[in-house]
Amino acid sequence: MQGLEEARRLYERYGADMIERLFPAYAGRIAAGLAGHGSECFGFDDALSRDHDFPEGFCLWIDDETDRAIGVELSRAYRALPFQRAKERSALGETSRGVRRIRDFYERYTGTSGAPEDLPQWLAIPSHALAEATNGEVFRDDQGLFSSIRDTLLTGMPEDVRLKKLAARVIAMAQAGQYNYPRCVRHGEYGAAMLALTEFVNAACGAIFLLNRRHMPYYKWQLRAMAGLERLSSLREALEFLLTAENDEQGRILKSAVIEDICAAVIAELKAQRLTHGSWDYLEPHAFEIASHIESPQLRAMHIMEG
Repeated sequence: MQGLEEARRLYERYGADMIERLFPAYAGRIAAGLAGHGSECFGFDDALSRDHDFPEGFCLWIDDETDRAIGVELSRAYRALPFQRAKERSALGETSRGVRRIRDFYERYTGTSGAPEDLPQWLAIPSHALAEATNGEVFRDDQGLFSSIRDTLLTGMPEDVRLKKLAARVIAMAQAGQYNYPRCVRHGEYGAAMLALTEFVNAACGAIFLLNRRHMPYYKWQLRAMAGLERLSSLREALEFLLTAENDEQGRILKSAVIEDICAAVIAELKAQRLTHGSWDYLEPHAFEIASHIESPQLRAMHIMEG
């Protein structure tokens, strides 16, 4: 059983009863679910995931007023539930299980007590942080406060911010993959060529998630998460090939061709979304055309690679 399903079953077996029995007056003010840090919150966990940083349990999210009224007692009641047991924990491990204020949960990822309030705030939040703030599942939220913030983070990114981030990733693809990778190979700097490939893959993944209006997770899950995207998910194998295929002379020639194929597919999707119209094979001019659609003078004035 994966962690998300396990969390739901534990909530339904223990958590819901505990809340109704001990805190009936606040039952409608306590949101429950599982979201945040950890592979299980993305549904990517397996048996190996349980060797560390994999506590049992679920999340209970409460507003400030409820926290003042019953926060301490609710935390004690949660810790007394019978499913708790010790787990191996890494130095940087953390758990999102248990009782947390809604403002604290979102501040961990957005830097604010809720959704970003302006374009610079949206632009500053890394994609992986937005992915962790909106992953998992909400089991109950009668009050709707937790879910309203979650929905804004999921679908409310301003178009100017998406375009700025997209332009930055498209030009990074051009620089790293189409320009620097073949030059590094010609110079015989094969380590630098591999770094250029890594930069290209990261930028391409970021662009593909933005073209799908989705938040890209932490790097070790980004290729896996791509499989669930509606647009350009078929590029996953090509991107993985760039990182894993042999780097002999024939392999490097083939990788250059794969880079161009990936770029061509991204250009086709950019055109399908009417973000560019040029016939260039090189991605750089497409990035500037994407940026030309930005309406905010503040974002349009930023360097093309910022974002």
